[in-house]
Amino acid sequence: MEDTMRIHIVARKLKMTKPVKDFIEAKIEKLHEYLENIVWAQVIVSVEKKIHTAEVIVHAGHQTMKAAASTDEMYSAIDKAMDKIEIQVKKYKERFTDHHATESVDLSGDFTTLVGPEIRFSVVKDVPLKPMNKEEAVIEMEKQGYNFWLYQEKGTKQMQVVFKRIDSTYGLLQAVKK
Repeated sequence: MEDTMRIHIVARKLKMTKPVKDFIEAKIEKLHEYLENIVWAQVIVSVEKKIHTAEVIVHAGHQTMKAAASTDEMYSAIDKAMDKIEIQVKKYKERFTDHHATESVDLSGDFTTLVGPEIRFSVVKDVPLKPMNKEEAVIEMEKQGYNFWLYQEKGTKQMQVVFKRIDSTYGLLQAVKK
């Protein structure tokens, strides 16, 4: 496992045991066989009314992948969710590889044609919209492990985006009418 990858495991309405934690970590590490640029992974396991649920979120490069599964047994739920995320990781790797192979050269002329990848949304994340100031938005963004965060400004009720810059400072996007 790469030292730079963070694994965050959350247990809701159940006690996280070492065997379950080790099982999850081994499954996440297996993803490195397919993709080495995984930055962080989050696994949320929960139980409600004898239904065990596992949700896996993996962030690699500029892509966030999410999968979930529910069964009557925890290990089975984790397995099913990990199978789903493994399929997404493989598809991402194929698209990533295809993306870098999209440049073609027309030998009859002196120009290069670039064909861009198809735009696909693999994840749509629902986030609760609560009014906050830009400092609270940065804290929430960091807590979630993202490099940007959409929020509603407390005072103006305006939608804004905070983002982390390459130099580790923060930026703010504000909508303006022109």
